[in-house]
Parts: sequence; structure tokens; C-alpha cells
Amino acid sequence: MSQNEDLSPSNNPRSILSNVSSPVEDLPAFEDEANLLGDIDQDMIDEEDGEDLFGDNMENDYRPMPHLDQYDRRILDDDDYDHMSVGDRLAAEAELRRRDREMGIIRRDDRELFYDESDEDEDPRRKRRMAEKAVADEDTEMIESIENLEDTKGYSTRDWVVMVGPRTEIANRFKNFLRTYVDTKNQYVFKEKIRRMCENNQCSFNVEFSHLANKEHVLAYFLPEAPLQMLEIFDEVAKEIVLSMYPSYDRVTKEIHVRISDLPLIEEIRTFRKLHVNQLVRTLGVVTATTGVLPQLSVVKFDCTKCNFILGPFVQSQQSEVTPGACPECHSNGPFMINMEQTVYRNYQKITLQESPGRIPAGRVPRSKDCILLADLCDRCKPGDEVDVTGIYTNSYDGSLNTDHGFPVFSTVILANHLVVKDCKQIVQSLTDDDVNAIIKMSKDHRIAERIVASVAPSIYGHEYIKRALALALFGGERKNPGEKHKLRGDINVLLCGDPGTAKSQFLKFTEKIAPRAVFATGQGASAVGLTAYVRRNPSTKEWTLEAGALVLADQGICLIDEFDKMNDRDRTSIHEAMEQQSISISKAGIVTSLQARCSVIAAANPKGGRYDPSRTFAENVDLTDPILSRFDILCVVRDEVDPIQDQHLARFVVNSHIKHHPSKKADTIEIREEENELAIPQEMLKKYIVYARENVHPKLQKIDTEKLATIYSQLRQESMATGSLPITARHIESMIRMSEAHARMHLRDYVQEDDLNMAVRMMLESFIETQKYSVMKTMKQVFQRYLLFKKDHSELLFYILRQLAQDQLSFIESTNERDALTIEINERDLIDKAKQIGIHDLKPFYKSSMFENNHFVYDSSRKVIIHTIPETITED
Repeated sequence: MSQNEDLSPSNNPRSILSNVSSPVEDLPAFEDEANLLGDIDQDMIDEEDGEDLFGDNMENDYRPMPHLDQYDRRILDDDDYDHMSVGDRLAAEAELRRRDREMGIIRRDDRELFYDESDEDEDPRRKRRMAEKAVADEDTEMIESIENLEDTKGYSTRDWVVMVGPRTEIANRFKNFLRTYVDTKNQYVFKEKIRRMCENNQCSFNVEFSHLANKEHVLAYFLPEAPLQMLEIFDEVAKEIVLSMYPSYDRVTKEIHVRISDLPLIEEIRTFRKLHVNQLVRTLGVVTATTGVLPQLSVVKFDCTKCNFILGPFVQSQQSEVTPGACPECHSNGPFMINMEQTVYRNYQKITLQESPGRIPAGRVPRSKDCILLADLCDRCKPGDEVDVTGIYTNSYDGSLNTDHGFPVFSTVILANHLVVKDCKQIVQSLTDDDVNAIIKMSKDHRIAERIVASVAPSIYGHEYIKRALALALFGGERKNPGEKHKLRGDINVLLCGDPGTAKSQFLKFTEKIAPRAVFATGQGASAVGLTAYVRRNPSTKEWTLEAGALVLADQGICLIDEFDKMNDRDRTSIHEAMEQQSISISKAGIVTSLQARCSVIAAANPKGGRYDPSRTFAENVDLTDPILSRFDILCVVRDEVDPIQDQHLARFVVNSHIKHHPSKKADTIEIREEENELAIPQEMLKKYIVYARENVHPKLQKIDTEKLATIYSQLRQESMATGSLPITARHIESMIRMSEAHARMHLRDYVQEDDLNMAVRMMLESFIETQKYSVMKTMKQVFQRYLLFKKDHSELLFYILRQLAQDQLSFIESTNERDALTIEINERDLIDKAKQIGIHDLKPFYKSSMFENNHFVYDSSRKVIIHTIPETITED
């Protein structure tokens, strides 16, 4: 072949690799065309035989050819760009990398989880090794991306997410979410959560559903529809990231779990239906029963008993038991035994959730649902806890259920993924910095105790003494256990007794709403085992199990018992131990144990004859024994006395309250006493204040006036013996100490002060004096007058005296048949004499007070008389 003859591109390998368009005369020619064809045929034969592709002298095809080793100038566009030096190019690339980091873009070839400033000063040799590793792992890293992940192409969500492509894309997106999600302060959220998890040697961390929905809405859409498959992917990704940050953490735990919190929709237990099956759900309830923590098979291996071959591993699921079919070694059908050493176990616990008492529809029986806790969720809660559970609502086959109903049905359980116990500690942790600052600021107010008392049951008129007693019970004293031998309770027990229609049950209902943990029961509907604990046989395992009663469920809270007098003596005796030792001992059906019942007992009872008779003692009015009465720290007597002035204020308060809270009158404003508006604390803030104080404030008894306590105790014992009323025991000394601690806790004090002790003495004396006969009561008030006047507003005392004088004057007018008189004149000298008896000498502030004016009193300084205008409603026949 001549040099001027054309050579086709297929015959010249170099022409195949180049994009050059050259004249024909410039192309080189081979010496012999036949030799070339022969070499090609031989190469094809060698290729078919699998031999070396290169023939003899093939390297000549790659010899330098300067006139061919260049690009065609007609298709290059380098004339449009300026020449860039190597230094400028490196600077531009550094700027692009900085921009990517600010935008949260992480390149595929990055092997660091989160950006670190030290990366820029990294060793170049280390970078080169990482780049070589990236090239080596390129086949495993580069996976085809699915842009439109939400397009399931006709598959169900569960079938779609288990496919290789979507599963890989979901894992990549979730990995990117964990790596790049930042908060408002541009801090990596999950880097900090994982670091905190590893510091505490835990195996799970929370992912808020709202965060996932904002950043990866497709994953948030798939998660409730296919929770089992999605959570499995999430756990694998989380473990990969944790091991990348802490390579040795697999020695602490083999599994890392992602807990989904703050699911927006909360379902009631009674509303679960078939559409919720295999869905991610969230519900609230009270734990009524728990099993022990048992080991459950997670990854199982079997031993063949014939050839000792180890089969497995098999992943055990919740639905069915995994069993091998045949041995791959000896092809026998078994028998097989579980290899105890190589089998992996996990913790397992089953709890029973019951609807919260306040969420049950009227006239319905509370529903229950079993809930399965696995791994680190076990032993997080105990009976009586109110919990918030997020989990997978799934079914399990129950043969006994089918036998009973005669057709195939399934029992349902909740496979828990996230669990939160709603207790004081959890509420305190949820408080914001603004809440804590507001609480501390409120505690600096010198009237904080009065404000708290005014905020207790604000919809009930009057009864300041009862409201103060309930406030002290809500805050509680300090529990002590000297030397771990003798326990002293810190909870305050209160008994309300009085006439019907005096809002005793309303006080209990308010306490149930405001207390962080409360259980409500009635004496008529509660038995001894219902209040303490009972033993029953488990229908499935046929074993005797212990079920908690109301006092156990109210542990570290408040147990409210209405209609306390309706309980029979045997049932009432069963709570003696719970009220003082705060424990319940059980010895039934082979179960001998003691349960904790660390709670305050607030009970309401009615007198024997329906109404309280002030001419009889408290014990004669109430059908309760001395042992049970001595266990109550505060006894509150509620009398329904006829008082025209007070009755008018009460009627006006009730009417205004009804008008104010009517749905159609929400915008109306009703005149209420200004001092109540000023003192009242919003109910939500009051609840936060109580929880914060109970959890963080623990008052100590330092420099307490023991002589005052000894004197009061001695005088009370003498008066008790003389009047034959309630016996005073050493428990009353402990009651005064508990009340002083509770009063100090109201002010967030670390130490009990003299004011706290004085208030406790006043409450104890009022409790003792109110239970006396009417004839003895006046004498005892004079004996203990200086204690009873502590922190009492003089205006209230003077108004009480003035009201008695007005009542006497009104009775005299009625006896003289002068019913048409609309005004009453009271001599100021009578009021001054009465005021001097209680140590009050200046009456001018009282004449200017709102209490004096609001109750239709006018002071005539020229005549030295007090004129009281009687409302027409009182003077009418």
C-alpha cells in the first residue's frame, strides 16, 4: 500500500482514539496491507481464545505523532476564556468548597461526617490515602439515584421501600438528613445528640417528626405507612454514622435505635380500628400492669443434634417463631436445639395501657391495650405512670381468642418505638428558660403565699382556710429516712368535713386538675383492694399477678377520696398503713411483698346527720375512728351558716361566674373583686410553679424555734384532755413541721424560717379549734389568739367583727317589727372596744379599704357612727 492511499479509520486504532480532521496526504501508511489484515485476523482469533490482545509491534500504534497529537482548533472554545494560573485555580476551588460548606452540601468523596475547621490544615498524604480509598470504594458508593422517590410506580408503600433502589435512596437521604440538619443557631443537631448518647452509653436517640417532615417530607410520608421497614433502614443508617464517629462503640452496644417523637396526631385507645393496623400511631394512657423484663430471641442460631452443625443466623420476628427446615450439612429434619452461646437476646417487657380517667367519654368503661417494650425502653415506667407512647399498631395471632369467638380474629398490640413518662421530672425538663425566670421572679413577691391561696379553686367563693390547706398539701413537706431505718413521710393529709353543698367535691376535682399526678376515687365505689392492691390470676399464663390500686397508682402524687364516710370500716382500716407508713403490705396467694404508696390523701366526708352540729364534737359529728383521724394533718370543717351579707356576696359571685363562663358570653367582662384579680395566678403557671418547687426545692430545718413547738404541743394536750375532744399525739408535732416545710417551699426557700413555723402553728390551731364544740371554741380562740392572728389581714378581722355587730343590730330591728328600715347605725365605740381586744387600735385604714366600701358600709366621722345600707333583697319578706 502506498503512502498516498487512504486508510480507513477502522483499520487504524490511533484514528479511532483521535478527533483530528487531517488532509489525506498527511496520513501515515503501513508497509503491507496484507500483513495488517493478517494481524487483525490473528488478533480476533486470539481474542476468541482468550489470549493476549496485543500482537507484535502493536506498540508502534502509540508512537508519538506531533501532527496528530493535537485538537482541532475549529471545535475548541479556549479563545473565549482567559488563561488561569495554577494558583488562581486552587484559590477558586477553595472558594467553591467554602461555598458548599455554607450551603450544607457534602460531596460524595468526603469521608468526614461533619465539617471540621481542621480539615484545611490536614496532612496532604492523608488526603491522598483517602482519595485512593475513595477510588477503591467507588463501586460500592456510586448507586443510581432515584429523583422521584415518592412515585411508587403502582407498588404499595411497604413493597416500594424494601426494593433495592428506593431502600438505598431512603438510606442516603436519611444519612444526609442526620449529617446536615442544623438548628436556628447553625449547630448540628444530631451530631450533638449522638455525642450525648455515646457519653451516657445509651443505644438510642430521638428524631422529631416535625424536623424530618420539614427537611425530608418524602421520608416523613413513608414513615407512618411502612413504619417497620422504614425504622429498620433508619436504625442501620444510625448505626453506620455512630460507628463512623466512634469506631469502637459496637463494643458497648450492637444496635442503635432511632426513636420518633412528637408525632402530630394523637389517637385515643378506643378509636383504634383496622386502618391503623401496621401504622405508626401515638396514644396516651395510664400504665395499669407490667410484666418483668424477659430475654427475647433476636438473632437465633441452632445446633443440629445429629451432626452438630450450627445453623443460622435467623432473625426472629414478632409475628412468628423461626425454625429451620433441614440441616444443610446432613440434610436431616432435626431435631434442632438453640445454640445458647451464639444466640443474641434483647430485653422484652409487656405493659398494659388504660385510658386516662379524664379522657374517658361519659358513661363508658375505660379501654385497655397491651404495649410491647423492647431494648432500652424496658423498665422505663411503672404502674400508675401516665405515658405518651409512639409505636407500631400491629396484630398477633391468639388461638384462645379464636376458640372463644369461633372465627379467625387477631389480638392487637402496640410495638413501642418511643415512650415518655409524664411525671414531675419530665415536666420540669420541659420548662423553658422563660418559665423558670418567671417562676423565680414570682417567688420574690412577698405576697406569693396569698397569691397561691387565691389561685386555688378560684371559681369557689370564700373558704380561705380550706384553700390554704390544699395549697400546703400540693407543695408538701420533705420526706426523711434517718439512717435508712425509720421513714418519716413528707406528704400532708387533709380531711374536709361539713354540710352538703359547700363545694367539697369541687375542691377535690380542682386538686385533681392542678396536681401533677392525682387519682380520684369515691368511698361508695371503692373497696379495700381497689384502694390498695389485689392479686389476680393471669388468664394467659395462669400465674398469680399483683395489680395496683388507687393509692399505689398515686405514688408520689395525690389520692383523692370523695364520700369518705360511705366506706365501711373494714375498707377504711386497710388504708391505715398507707396513710402513715406510706406502704402497702401484701401477703396473698404466695405473694409476700410491700408496695410503695408515697402520696397525700385528701378526703371529703359528710356529717352523720347530714348537717354539721356545732354543739357536738368533731368525733361525734363524723363516723370516723380516732386512729384514722389522727393520721390527717389538717381537719377542715365547712359550715353552711346563714349570713345575709355573705349570702348576698355568694349569690352574686355564683351568678357572675355562670355568666362569665357561658359560651355565648365569652367577650363579656364581669365585675369581680379587684384584689382577687390582682392576686390570682394563671392555672397553667401555677401548675408549673408547683412542679418546679416540688422537684428543685428541699427546705432544711435550721435554727427552728423548738421551744415554741413544745409550748404549743403542751397547751394543745392540756386543752384536749380538758375538753374531751380529739386526742393530740406526737403526730401533730410532725404535722406542724411538714406544714412549715411546705410553706417554705411555696417561697422557694432552702431553709425554714420563723414565718413558716408561725403559719404552720396557726393552721394546726385553726384545725384543732374548728373541731371543738361551739361553747369551747370561743374560749380557745382567746387562749391562742396571738397565734391565730399571724399574717391575718386586719381588714378581714375588723370586717368580721363589724359584720357580727351589724347582724346583732339587724336581729334587734326584726324583733321590734321595724322591717322597713333600710339602714343600720352602729356606734363606733362598740367596734373600737372589740378591736382593742385583739390588739388593733387604728381603724382609719379599715374605713378606707375596699372591703369596707364594697359591703355597703359608710363611716360618719361627725357623729362617730358607722352606717350600713341593707340591700333590698335582704329586707324583702
